Amino acid sequence: MTSFIELSFELGSLEPEEAEAACFACGATAVTFVDSRDDPVLEPLPGEFRLWPATRLQALFAGADSDAHPAASGEADNSIAADRLLQGLSEALGIPPALIRVRIVADRAWEREWLKDFHAMRFGERLWICPQHERVEDPNAVIVQMDPGLAFGTGTHPTTALCLEWLDRGPAAGARVIDYGCGSGVLAVASVRLGALEAHCFDIDPQALLATRDNAAANAASDQVHLHNSAETLPHGVDILLSNILSGPLCELAPRFAALVRPGGDLVLAGLMEQEVSEVTRAYDACFDIRPFGQREGWVGLCGRRY
Repeated sequence: MTSFIELSFELGSLEPEEAEAACFACGATAVTFVDSRDDPVLEPLPGEFRLWPATRLQALFAGADSDAHPAASGEADNSIAADRLLQGLSEALGIPPALIRVRIVADRAWEREWLKDFHAMRFGERLWICPQHERVEDPNAVIVQMDPGLAFGTGTHPTTALCLEWLDRGPAAGARVIDYGCGSGVLAVASVRLGALEAHCFDIDPQALLATRDNAAANAASDQVHLHNSAETLPHGVDILLSNILSGPLCELAPRFAALVRPGGDLVLAGLMEQEVSEVTRAYDACFDIRPFGQREGWVGLCGRRY
């Protein structure tokens, strides 16, 4: 079994691209930026590299192969390799070795760590988001199979949860849906699982469209989930439009969303905080009967019926 050496450090004033490049130059096989506190970051703008106010960089390096070395020898090899990597990365970054944390991670432990805190979650009365390693026993459950991945949206963030709870109330049955800023595609797939005829997904991030494609396939929804790499190809006259992005883009997109939703159709907006509700409401109240439908941890969901 292969082990890995993880080196991690607070990004601080370091440039993220330069820090990432230094890690790869030292032999990293993967580099991940993680939140050091609990600061939300949602949809970035095109070409934008947005991080948390307090960001930690984790770099993974190949360690010793325990199948090829006795346990004691493998541990010694990892220790020597970790010291060498620590010194090299310290010099490349220009920071003291004491600021870099070293950890030896076994391959299987790494895989378990990725999923250990992600469990089946219920939204409303029927809807469940369930990772592949768990099962939901409720015979009345509507289940979306989904593991955490690279794209935003598995139900763990309050804004996604608000949208999923709105969908659980039943409006998706027989509907044509747009998921604008689809992330993982969780809202589109959930819509289909709840009875939508079709869901059209758009995102500025190509990785999000790949994640949506894979998640649709995992839920036998590929024929009903349609991917769009341009907003211009989205259909007009849909019954429901869901958009879980940032408040600024939501305000700018009000005319486009009004053109996409049929009269009498529903709009669901998330990704805005309490202090942003009035601004977003003003942007939409000319075309929608817009109002809050839920609040969670300072985040607010808005819904509106098209005039």
